[in-house]
Amino acid sequence: MIGLSGASAMLNGLSSGAVDDGFLSDAGVAASNTGAAAGVPFAGVLQSMVQQTSVLDQKASQAVTGLLNGSGVEIHDAMIATQKADMAFELALQVRNKAVGAYQQMMGMQF
Repeated sequence: MIGLSGASAMLNGLSSGAVDDGFLSDAGVAASNTGAAAGVPFAGVLQSMVQQTSVLDQKASQAVTGLLNGSGVEIHDAMIATQKADMAFELALQVRNKAVGAYQQMMGMQF
């Protein structure tokens, strides 16, 4: 089984126009694993995740539109862009679900 950084490198290596979109990058994983007080606040991480998801969705939309218009976009590039957007959305959805679950669990505690 390959790690997240390996999967990211594989996905970026498959597309002919490899673009560093920050999705599953090693820098983001390293920054979140440090746990230092000088790190990015949780709200900033969520905001960044939503922005990256939106950017990936726009890129996927453009790739599919370019494929349908016949403007030189390869089918594998469009498929990779769509899968990246789908993975980013699923990740954001799961993070949201975990945050809501933690909030509900805290609200259920009795003090």
